[in-house]
Amino acid sequence: MNTLWLVLLLVFFNGVSSDVTRHDVSRRPEVVNIGALICFDSNIGKVAKVAINAAVDDVNSNPTILNGTTLKVAMQDTKTSDFLGIVEAFRFMENDTVAIIGPQFSVTAHVISHIANELQVPLLSFAATDSTLAPLQFPYFVRTTQSDAYQMAAVAELVGYYEWRDVIVIYVDDDFGRNGTAALGDKLAEKRCEISYKAHLSPKASKENITNVLIKVSYQESRILILHIYASWGLDVLDAAKNLQMMETEYVWIATDWLTTILDTYSSTLSQKTDSIQGVRTLRIYIPDSDLKIRLVSNWSNLVGKVGNDSFGLNTYGFYAYDSVWILARAIESFFNQKGNFSFSNDSSLAELRGGNMNLDAMSISNGGQLLLQSIRDVDTTGVTGPLAFNSDMDLVDPAYEVINVIGTGSRTVGYWSNSSSLSILRPKEHQGKRPNGFNSSQQLYSVIWPG
Repeated sequence: MNTLWLVLLLVFFNGVSSDVTRHDVSRRPEVVNIGALICFDSNIGKVAKVAINAAVDDVNSNPTILNGTTLKVAMQDTKTSDFLGIVEAFRFMENDTVAIIGPQFSVTAHVISHIANELQVPLLSFAATDSTLAPLQFPYFVRTTQSDAYQMAAVAELVGYYEWRDVIVIYVDDDFGRNGTAALGDKLAEKRCEISYKAHLSPKASKENITNVLIKVSYQESRILILHIYASWGLDVLDAAKNLQMMETEYVWIATDWLTTILDTYSSTLSQKTDSIQGVRTLRIYIPDSDLKIRLVSNWSNLVGKVGNDSFGLNTYGFYAYDSVWILARAIESFFNQKGNFSFSNDSSLAELRGGNMNLDAMSISNGGQLLLQSIRDVDTTGVTGPLAFNSDMDLVDPAYEVINVIGTGSRTVGYWSNSSSLSILRPKEHQGKRPNGFNSSQQLYSVIWPG
């Protein structure tokens, strides 16, 4: 890792004393420390916080795993700041943390992954979907949710299915938005479709910024609009579109899964925003029904009630946050079975930078990091989201999405997309055939209600 990154970032951070003593722990320690980096007040973060705590409790109460070792999680609130996420990651790195659940945001993950590579601390992110976070560059970044490469393949299939030839993409202008848009462009090109206009919004978009961008969009010829932005202000875009009369019959709106994240977290949004989201098509990561899923869903209200008065539902990223803890627990168990030993040592590459007020010697390399990473890669089990195993590209196997149509004060699944069956009205597990070549009778969706 370029040590300049450490210098620039740690100058803002008051580390611990430089006379920290590194130590070895037993092969089966009483406690294993893990971290979690999430934004507590976000739709994804508040759900993930509950789910992670629930998973840790379930792991620790399960006698078939970890053989008496307790998993201990420390959570840090990154708010909506990438800088805070970086600082909190450094704090974990100096406290003998063996792995981190997170970070939540793709932009933060791009920077922290460099640190993870240097210090050999695996990151298991349940929400950083940017497909350019790839294992060749970031081997210690493990995506425990679906990559945007698959979501954009699903969007491109929708565009091709309706025989549209060009679309407009409205996206957030950061790594997450730009790279998602690039992935969509590649998938559309395979269908002989294209992005005719790209409209970018600031990551801290104001209502004025949103309105000005939509006015420019309204002057374009295409009326097929793809919306790839953040859940925190995504509804503001649709509200502005409604005010500009851009939710009429000539428009088609396809939102990526940020919209279903909102709808699943707060179901009342449907009734409150009926006019603004009527007829919008959106995606949701498909999670098959199972006893594990049903048990977590049925217990969700009790879990939420333990943390405060706010009531919210379980979205798909909450499921993946829960499974991330179990992936890590299974990997730690395998690590111990392979005689792995968690120990930490100073990073010799930082020797010339030690001293002064930055306390760089507080940073430590996880000597067992490589074995733990391999153990994570080798996990093959079943969780609440279904099969938990990684393919050769370190993506979770069997990616699939529901195609959702917002209708009235409710929503309806009009079909499914999977990497094996493309578009179908059958659930992915019911589709036994191979991926069809081109569009044929096996590719179909139920009828939809369009905007207006």
